[in-house]
Amino acid sequence: MNSSVARTVGFIPGERNVFFHLLTGCNLSCKHCYINPSQHGTATLPLETVRAWLKCFSRPERETNLILLGGEPTMHPDLAEIIRSAKGMNYHVTVDSNGYLFHDLLERVSPRELDFLSFSLDGPEAAVNDPIRGHGVFATCTENLKKAVAKGFHTSLIYTVSGLNIDHLHRMPELVADWGVERFFIQVIGLRGKPAAGAPAPEMAWQVDPGHWLAVVPEVAARAAELGVAVTFPKVFLDSGEPFECAGLVAENFFIFPNGRVYQCPLCEDYPIHAFAMENDRLVRHAGLNEDRFFTLTIPEGCVMNKLLQPENIEYLDDGTPRHRISCCLLKQHIDPQ
Repeated sequence: MNSSVARTVGFIPGERNVFFHLLTGCNLSCKHCYINPSQHGTATLPLETVRAWLKCFSRPERETNLILLGGEPTMHPDLAEIIRSAKGMNYHVTVDSNGYLFHDLLERVSPRELDFLSFSLDGPEAAVNDPIRGHGVFATCTENLKKAVAKGFHTSLIYTVSGLNIDHLHRMPELVADWGVERFFIQVIGLRGKPAAGAPAPEMAWQVDPGHWLAVVPEVAARAAELGVAVTFPKVFLDSGEPFECAGLVAENFFIFPNGRVYQCPLCEDYPIHAFAMENDRLVRHAGLNEDRFFTLTIPEGCVMNKLLQPENIEYLDDGTPRHRISCCLLKQHIDPQ
């Protein structure tokens, strides 16, 4: 068996992943930002509220994956204390940062206190990255990434693929390996937040067509793995005969926002159809016709939420059947480092 071939990582029943947006504020204004202040609020959660909510989602007897997000999470003045509190509740903690690392994060936490520090970068050079993420971002992000590696932090890098940068993705494997990055996450652009409002430019579509994605992403992922980097990327399209499975029915994924909304499906985050809400520091079901009511529906297109919210993603053959079946957006493929 070729060890560079990606394997699909199936959902593990009972696995719990908590994606916690501590705030929605950010120092950048990325073109593809999915944060929607009208739906997610503009608050920065106080430390005690964060601790109370973390306790609500923790499992002392079993490790839970926690991803601390923003906006830019390092803008939270108490992030170091939040990380320590989470470790005390048996969380495996990752911080997803744009690379600016405010409040001297690398000095306030140690590599043993933070499981992974993840950096977002959308191009192999400033000329590609900075038009998407902002002037000077490439230089700052890569400088701080190298500092984190030198200090012994486990690091990962996230590259969000869109029509603006897919043709530069092939240049990333050598860079991430040279920088000492341990994990490389390739993400697909989601039509949420700013991208939902339209294309980035008249001549450029945000999303990548299936043929282009399949021709580029698996090959780049295999190359990165050959260079010693673990690679994860979304399945996106199901193989012929491959069953569709919804993470909302198998695993426990919670996407928490500062205004108290708690989603199970990230595709739904532009709409007030969250399955849960935080009320008085307790997780309660959100009344009404919400995302979880749709998870059980079976359709030829695969993901029902994609069909309902992003129907333009789906192409059809002349007989009306979908050209590609869309997988759950949380279904991943993975290649171990060689």
